[in-house]
Amino acid sequence: MMNLRTIGCMFLFLMLAGCSSSGGERQAPNRPNVIVIVLDDVGFSDLGAYGSEIRTPAIDSLAAEGLRYNRFDTKAICSATRASLLTGRNAQSIRMGELPSRLKAADPSDLSKTKGELPDTIQTIAQRLQLAGYGTYALGKWHLAPEYEQTPEGARASWPLQRGFDKYYGSLSGWTDQFRPLLASDNTVLGVRQETEGYHLTSDLVDHAISWLSSHRGASPQKPYFLYLALGAAHAPIQAPKTSIDRYEAAYDQGWDAVRLERFARMKALGVIPASTRLPAPNPGDRRWKDLSDTEKRVFARFMEVYAGFVDHADAEIGRLLADLKQSGDYDNTLIILMSDNGAAGEAGQVGRFEHPYSGSMTIEAMDQQLDDLGSVRSSALYPRPWGMVGATPFERYKVWPQAGGVRAPLIISWPERIQDQGAVRSQFVDVIDLAPTIAEAAGVSFPDVINGVPQLPVAGRSILTTFASGQAPAPRSVQYFELRGNRSITAGDWKAVAMHRIGDPFDADEWSLHFVPTDFSESVDVASQNPSKLEELKDLWWREARQYASPPLVESPRATFNFYQFGDAFLPPEPSDGKN
Repeated sequence: MMNLRTIGCMFLFLMLAGCSSSGGERQAPNRPNVIVIVLDDVGFSDLGAYGSEIRTPAIDSLAAEGLRYNRFDTKAICSATRASLLTGRNAQSIRMGELPSRLKAADPSDLSKTKGELPDTIQTIAQRLQLAGYGTYALGKWHLAPEYEQTPEGARASWPLQRGFDKYYGSLSGWTDQFRPLLASDNTVLGVRQETEGYHLTSDLVDHAISWLSSHRGASPQKPYFLYLALGAAHAPIQAPKTSIDRYEAAYDQGWDAVRLERFARMKALGVIPASTRLPAPNPGDRRWKDLSDTEKRVFARFMEVYAGFVDHADAEIGRLLADLKQSGDYDNTLIILMSDNGAAGEAGQVGRFEHPYSGSMTIEAMDQQLDDLGSVRSSALYPRPWGMVGATPFERYKVWPQAGGVRAPLIISWPERIQDQGAVRSQFVDVIDLAPTIAEAAGVSFPDVINGVPQLPVAGRSILTTFASGQAPAPRSVQYFELRGNRSITAGDWKAVAMHRIGDPFDADEWSLHFVPTDFSESVDVASQNPSKLEELKDLWWREARQYASPPLVESPRATFNFYQFGDAFLPPEPSDGKN
């Protein structure tokens, strides 16, 4: 029988162990490794596990051994999503409601002009895990540093190493050539890599990932790691090895309308979407395949062959990383989160872009004459907008839009030691802000309220760890608001309201639609006229949420010159002039 002194010593030991680190850390004996893989501009239906004809066996294996979420929402644009992913906060709260700033604001206190600069009053999940003893590594697209920090002489406050990563290699900007990327390493700008036969950025990033993890295991075998792998696939320019592209020869000759219908049927058969889901009519303004000329059909089909090859190649490289995890013995206790940062892209208009993803004036005839160059180092392409409609199946619209086609993305989570319901589909509503708290809970830590006497911005997300065990577990929260370039939405339980904004008009004049999600999975049936009081309730709720998470809660977009959403042709946006999405 233990005496009081022994009991007292044990109690003191437990207290000291529990207080040994800040932020609520508990040193679990078998903390998981964590890998987050972010795909770029890959639509909800663009992966095999979500109904695509594109071959993605490696990603599908993660889905078969883990979970697929079918109500995962992003911020509809890359930087805002990535900021929310890494911090657990709404993008508007952390100056990243838009894209990173080009010019430094004259008044640093003016938050509306300093969007793109993450504040010092937040920890990223990388910083939190680094303090908890994890090795932390970032590879690929960053796009969370203002452009004035991306020069050789610029500051480095927003670079990965200053945000919690031990090592970094990749591209700081929104997009880069996959054969000749503009690269940075740690805190150094490397410049444009010269073209080399057989080189592709995706392969380069996975090579680094495998090498870094091997070195980590050798130097710190007992230390867990966090790997953030943000691939360029499948953001423009769509570029891939010719062998990957040629695997899809003639696969898209039937056109986007037929492919969309086929994906919709497979999604139902796979159980990724409810059997009752309605497929909305094609987006207004998007051309029908039957109305195209033979030359247009030939060119546009090749665009999608290139895109499919890009995704296919990325999957093969992800497969190499998974094989390394299994060979090393790390796989079973590694939490792997694979997602896309927004819906499928629609910026290239009805004819696509050949020589530059956001500008150019090549005719269809000129494209046809150079069709063999599409997807190679000799082109910098983005597919026509109706292929984005296919990627967004079964939703309306595309990337940067507030409708589900812009915000909804695939989310696959694998953790063999913890997930028993392998291959299941989860339908809880999840926002990207929920992923950082989920990772923290899995690692046995929490975000602190105060660091060095400085109060931290509260984490808005909530862990979804309970959904790993049960499809009946409650969603992390019932309310989530959204805003991008004046366009808005609010999800509240079974309801969702969406507002479109015409630049220059009063926000009170915005056009709202209302959707009852349990009977309208595709969010394409407007029931606002039948439920006017519910719509007013949600509009009021949007303002309450906006005032809580943004100051000011709503302003005209500083990028109003882009004129993204206009009345007339069903709000169809022109192509952005800066190409930084």
